[in-house]
Amino acid sequence: MFIMAATDNDTLVRDFVDTFAAKDPDALVPFLADDVVFTAYGDSPVEGRDAVIALWKGVFANFGQVKFETVHQAVNGDVVIAEQIHGLALPGGKLAPVMNMAVYELRDGKIAAWRDYTNPAYASTLLQA
Repeated sequence: MFIMAATDNDTLVRDFVDTFAAKDPDALVPFLADDVVFTAYGDSPVEGRDAVIALWKGVFANFGQVKFETVHQAVNGDVVIAEQIHGLALPGGKLAPVMNMAVYELRDGKIAAWRDYTNPAYASTLLQA
């Protein structure tokens, strides 16, 4: 079994979060395990790397700007918990920043599980403003 040091897990997740600004779904591929499960609070889990990439491809196509920023991050072995600001803007719209908590479970140097916790109703009101 491959075990990464905490600093490696910290860097892996920070690098992953930084890739979102480019709005390139292919840039996410190297970070995700084949069987990754992504769950956004209130939605059904998205299972498998291809399905997660397809989801983000749609997000990137529908939003004019995507910006994720890590505020604080803690690592405990293969679990990384991050306080983040997620910003989305509709084409021609203003960036709507929303606080988010993300939990990442890593396996063999890749993200095997990713759970986002945010208030989707609040995010929706910001996007409509």
